[in-house]
Amino acid sequence: MTNRVTYAPQDFQKMCRHAERDHESRKLVVLLERVKRQIADLQPSAANMQLPKPPVAAGGDSGVTRLPNRSVPLER
Repeated sequence: MTNRVTYAPQDFQKMCRHAERDHESRKLVVLLERVKRQIADLQPSAANMQLPKPPVAAGGDSGVTRLPNRSVPLER
């Protein structure tokens, strides 16, 4: 007969929670690395980067610039 280590139910539950946290942490690290690689792949080189041109006012020389659609004040 072999000696088996038996854990109390509380210890077993603690060990399960700890193992689950470790597993989730590893998954998170892998996901973060993947996102970092994707961001690095999307970054254009400095030579190819062009700045977008500023929008032109609709009225021409009216002197009043139109605000973007997203500038509506938020209601709380």
